Amino acid sequence: MNQPSECDEPAFDVIVVGAGPAGSAAALEAARAGKTVAMLERGPYPGAKNVYGGVVYGRILDELVPDWWERMPVQRWVTRRSTMMLTGHQALTVDFRTEDWGRPPYNGATAHRSELDGWLASLAVEAGAVLVPSTTVTGLLRAPDGTVTGVRTDRPDGDLTARVVIACDGVNSFLAKEAGLFAGVRGKPADHSSLGVKETLVLPREVIEERFGLSGRQGQDIEIIGCTGDIPGGGFLYTNLDSVSIGVVLSLTGLAASGTRPEQVLADLKAHPAVAPLIRGGQLKEYSAHLIPEGGYDTMPELTGDGILVAGDAAAMCLAAGIWLEGINYALGAGMYAGRAAAAAVTAGDTSKKGLAGYRSALEESFVLADHRTLRKVPGLVFSDRVQRAYPALVCDLAQGFFSVDNPRPKPGLRRLLLTTARARGVNLRHLLSDAITGLRSFG
Repeated sequence: MNQPSECDEPAFDVIVVGAGPAGSAAALEAARAGKTVAMLERGPYPGAKNVYGGVVYGRILDELVPDWWERMPVQRWVTRRSTMMLTGHQALTVDFRTEDWGRPPYNGATAHRSELDGWLASLAVEAGAVLVPSTTVTGLLRAPDGTVTGVRTDRPDGDLTARVVIACDGVNSFLAKEAGLFAGVRGKPADHSSLGVKETLVLPREVIEERFGLSGRQGQDIEIIGCTGDIPGGGFLYTNLDSVSIGVVLSLTGLAASGTRPEQVLADLKAHPAVAPLIRGGQLKEYSAHLIPEGGYDTMPELTGDGILVAGDAAAMCLAAGIWLEGINYALGAGMYAGRAAAAAVTAGDTSKKGLAGYRSALEESFVLADHRTLRKVPGLVFSDRVQRAYPALVCDLAQGFFSVDNPRPKPGLRRLLLTTARARGVNLRHLLSDAITGLRSFG
């Protein structure tokens, strides 16, 4: 196949691969800057290939789409956030709720990805981007010096040229790999990836509101620790308008070593006595699975190359740090800055790695890389055996001992209860202190 010559005029200023949140944000900003933009999506429509297991945090949308809360397809506004720690027969939940999150400025919302992605892509199209669905990108086009000059697709005569390619093609981005941007990342992709599996269960709206203590468009998001047995991971449960979504996120290497099917882990979570009453009677509407990059800052690829940028899951920008399991807000932020950097480089006539360096600078100054850098050690801590199994059991036993009334015996002091419980669960208090210090230091 012939490569484009240096004198060929590119078909587009910017090609964005992937119409997820990162891709749509990139296409939106580049189109707003007056550049010609093509957004390629392998699914028949944006959101067709996506799985979602959390909430959308809207602060970045304040900058990207100022009136977003009036336009975004929201299921429920999250006014309750909870962390649940489980053993096989115990549960301790830390529950926070506030009415402040149920009105502007909203903190977070649940949304269906098919609706959310379609809405975001429509904004890019309104700004002038061309959406090309049902199109799979199969590789990169390059100039003789290695500069990326466009993409190959599975369409007949489907090579498309551009001054900048923005890779938003999801976890384990093959475009970023082909461009050599993952060359400095240690370990195999499976070592820092997880499998998310999710079920959406239909329940009447009034049943959801009664069980979760909600009203109107209020919603709840529950993150769950200690629910995946011997497999490092975690779980989640959140409310939609007339359904609930429940799922688990499992370490790929741990899952392979266990020999357990992911749907069995999810079934066990659904059957737990603290969870089963919340989802009783729910009718299965959807089952889905999706790879999630969870290695954090230390597993991110190079973010720029000659003629190419990478953003979102393709750049391992999902934050998996205990009570924070966030991805869409980081994808939106990265996509926004990628679109701006690409447009500025095209305007300046320099789309080399140096000319695109403003992207990295913008990320460094924003929450995207600041959060990941601050919490870079937390993924390793969260997936450790102590945090996964020993500490949830310790906390649940402490709560049970603290609230048990065992007359005529006197109530145990907290220090004695902690020592007794830690000994029974095989928890070394020095390890507990060390992990606590690591966690605190992660917050600067």
